[in-house]
Order: sequence, then C-alpha cells, then structure tokens
Amino acid sequence: HVQLVESGGGSVQAGGSLRLSCASSKYISSNNCMGWFRQGPGDEREGVAAIDADGSPAYADSVKGRFTISKDNGKNTTYLDMNNLKPDDTAIYYCATRRRASTGCLIRGLIDTWGQGTQVTVS
Repeated sequence: HVQLVESGGGSVQAGGSLRLSCASSKYISSNNCMGWFRQGPGDEREGVAAIDADGSPAYADSVKGRFTISKDNGKNTTYLDMNNLKPDDTAIYYCATRRRASTGCLIRGLIDTWGQGTQVTVS
C-alpha cells in the first residue's frame, strides 16, 4: 500500500518562504516520478512541479524561478521549496506519484496516488 504524507504547510506573509516535504513508502520515489499539485478555493487541482526518476524537474509557468522541487532517495522524501510566495499561491498542496512510471507527474490525469494535502496560506 503506497502512502504519501505531506508536511511543512503553514501561514506566511507575501515574499516569504516555505518548504514542503512528502514522505513516501519504501517502493516509491527512487524509481517513480513525483509531483506537487495545488488546489485553491473554487479552483481545479493544478500541477505545480514534478521531478522525474532521473532527477529532471518541470514547473508550471506560474512558479518558475520561485519554486524548486528536489528529492532525497535515501530518505524517500520529495521537497518543494517555495520562495517569494504570493497570495495567489494560497492553496492546499498535494504530493502525488505514478506507481508504475518514471515520468509524467505534472499531468493530473496520469496521477494514481495522492497525499492528503497540506494547507499553505499567503497573506
């Protein structure tokens, strides 16, 4: 049973920074792509950042230059460093993966495993 557990959300003022973490069960992360999505009030869930199994990152245009995705395979943990946060970044952030794929984790329709989400509020 694959589990993804997010942590690190919270409230921050505009211009501030947060680091989100996603801890995954043993058989995920090193051979799978990982992604971060977010869903604001009344909005659809959208892809924010993803990292392929080979470490190649991809970002939504809205966060390029501000967010950085990384992973530590030894710790089975994926991170999302968020800098220069804006009120529009306010949302629930979800960690996600594809259990049998090493790429494509920025495409919502391909995701088969989700975390429970962590709230990020920027004021």
